[in-house]
Amino acid sequence: MAAKNHDYHLVEPDPWPIIGAACAGLLFSGLVMWWHDNPYGKFVFALGVAGVLVTMYNWWSNTIREAHGGDHTPVVQLHLRYGMILFIASEVMFFLAWFWAFFDSAIFPPAAVGGVWPPKGVSVLDPWGFPLLNTLILLCSGTTVTWAHHSLIHGDRHGLKLGLWCTILLGVTFTSVQAYEYAHAPFAFKGSIYGSTFFMATGFHGFHVIVGTIFLTVCLIRAYRGDFTPRQHFGFEAAAWYWHFVDVVWLFLFTSIYVWGGWGAPHAG
Repeated sequence: MAAKNHDYHLVEPDPWPIIGAACAGLLFSGLVMWWHDNPYGKFVFALGVAGVLVTMYNWWSNTIREAHGGDHTPVVQLHLRYGMILFIASEVMFFLAWFWAFFDSAIFPPAAVGGVWPPKGVSVLDPWGFPLLNTLILLCSGTTVTWAHHSLIHGDRHGLKLGLWCTILLGVTFTSVQAYEYAHAPFAFKGSIYGSTFFMATGFHGFHVIVGTIFLTVCLIRAYRGDFTPRQHFGFEAAAWYWHFVDVVWLFLFTSIYVWGGWGAPHAG
């Protein structure tokens, strides 16, 4: 074998990319079959979800082993950061689509909803109740994850663990409050363009909060294992970036959908 004379990590042949692609195909095929009332759709979807989860676990476990083995040189770490930045940029475009749908309906309300926004007869959620509470919760969680990051950089592992615990608990609290809010919403997903755009935008954000909470939980488990060091902790850094992205998206959701988008409409009792 030729001697390595570069800083790049050339990965060994791995079956997980092709397995992951096949399982993702099963997941979406099963979802489409389920939506079209195919009797096997749920089973195909469940099989795809299980396969994707197994792929994620094994593929990322390999990546962690490569990091511990010294394969993640500064150049490789830089490119991992570039990859995370591009992923977050793609998520920004994803949410842009839902904001676009909401603003298109709000600024140019169709005649079918009376030409006004929110549509006539729709009661909206009071933005200064649970939505404001959730805003404060996410802002606090952004502070605690930053505290955890700075603790890690300065070698304070107790502060790292405590900051992660606080962030995870705040994330779970946010999800619980939003679930209660959804259960008592005065409008439904169906039957109104307001309800459809509201639940799509805020619901996908809620899904990202759940993903971010799981991401940080994995980081907490790894912190207890002693995986992170002040000089090498990209896994935690990626989770922190993702969480800050979730925070920023919520601020836009709160101001545009809850406050501006419901202006002038009666609040639910």
